[in-house]
Amino acid sequence: MARSICLITPPSLFLLDERVFMNLGILKVAAVLEAADVSVEMLDLSGVENYLDAVRDHASNTDANHFGITATTPQLPAASKIAGAIRGERPMAKIILGGPHVTLVNAASKREVKLGNTGRAYAALGGLQEMFDVLVAGDGERAVFQALKTQPPTLIDADDPKSELFLDDAGLSVLPFPARHLVDVDSYNYNVEGKRALSLIAQLGCPFECGFCGGRQSPFLRRVRMRSGENVVDEMLHMSRTYGVEGFMLYDDELNVNTQMVDLMGLIRDAQDSVGADWRLRGFIKAQLFSEDQAAAMYAAGFRWILVGFESGSPRILENINKRATLEDNNRCLAIARRHGLKVKALMSIGHPGESQETVSATRDWLLEVAPDDFDITIITTYPGTPYYDYAMPFNGQDNTWVYEYEKTGDRLYSQEVNYTQVADYYKGAPGEYRSYVYTDHLSAERLVAMRDWVESSVRKRLNIPDNPSAASVLYEHSMGQVGPNLPSHILRTTGET
Repeated sequence: MARSICLITPPSLFLLDERVFMNLGILKVAAVLEAADVSVEMLDLSGVENYLDAVRDHASNTDANHFGITATTPQLPAASKIAGAIRGERPMAKIILGGPHVTLVNAASKREVKLGNTGRAYAALGGLQEMFDVLVAGDGERAVFQALKTQPPTLIDADDPKSELFLDDAGLSVLPFPARHLVDVDSYNYNVEGKRALSLIAQLGCPFECGFCGGRQSPFLRRVRMRSGENVVDEMLHMSRTYGVEGFMLYDDELNVNTQMVDLMGLIRDAQDSVGADWRLRGFIKAQLFSEDQAAAMYAAGFRWILVGFESGSPRILENINKRATLEDNNRCLAIARRHGLKVKALMSIGHPGESQETVSATRDWLLEVAPDDFDITIITTYPGTPYYDYAMPFNGQDNTWVYEYEKTGDRLYSQEVNYTQVADYYKGAPGEYRSYVYTDHLSAERLVAMRDWVESSVRKRLNIPDNPSAASVLYEHSMGQVGPNLPSHILRTTGET
């Protein structure tokens, strides 16, 4: 088995500020490798404008012959270019792809195979296999050791609860904490209520079946898996001692799918009392599960913000999404939060089956009525692994246009075929730079973009909510093998460097 590897986080060129949350998944893999005495180099390209220069420069100088890349779907174009840059410098190197995108595509492909109807997901998986030497789907912490074998399989499926590679609750709780020392922690800028913050993940998975959400066929993303409360608190204390942070963003899908969440909040409060701290926290919750007890416990633990995927102000759209939350549930959630001093960021989306001018206007009107403390509104994309993608059919026999129909209402969503290895302009970007690859019977792709921008600008103006700030990219100075003068040296870290 190889005893050295270079792990790579691609840039997220579609984000306004890339250096907010570090990628914890690849840092967990790094921590497991370090514990097994594998030498790890970490190439963190978040926010690096000329990232391919950094890749070529490092690939031509490193002794590592294995390169592990993680990628979400919007990061895949950059990951594809990184693989090409490595091939140009190191033709014999082994290139491994892991992360959410390959997991989603693999789950969608397995569904097609099971139904005996292989199609675009199966083809997309084959395209990834042509581009990368090894694909890792699902949990990477154990699977990475198979990927480092002399003759590894081309696909390692750790997204199977029957596999020894799939982590259970106990397995999650004994993993080493993410190897944050392999990135420049100080170059990540995030705060919660004025306190410098870092992110962590206490649990994995969401059991709900929203039509736009990825991984509904993937146990890795669908099955709820919990770390012990004590293990979560130990990581928070470690982060506070090591990096001096007093703020925490819990990046779990929905904190309150955990039936023991109130107990976890109590442990977090007790930890602060034991060290004389006063932390501030932020995280996601599910509206219809939110309760007075949860809100009180969250505030006592230091939460001052919650993020909630309300998605729409239209009852028809909430039904078409299969959201399982009504407007009444959403209104009640906001009222509970306010009674307990919790600010709410409303996460909204448009472009669902049956979306029309009336339903988008309903979303705007609802935002103005409930007046959240902040909000975000995006146009949805039919990612592999979402019901909108997995259950779509070619429209009029055209492979480049697909249609999804929600069977309960008959409302439809049309999507243009996207080459996810090359295109990422469907994802979040600066206002005015959005592009839609979906449309409905009532709104064209261009009209969806215009209405998204209208909701964004009009609601922010009426509620006096400021725009999200952007951040400048870092430029890698390839002639010196480092970033330019007076810029943080966050690109490369190796095992043992703190």
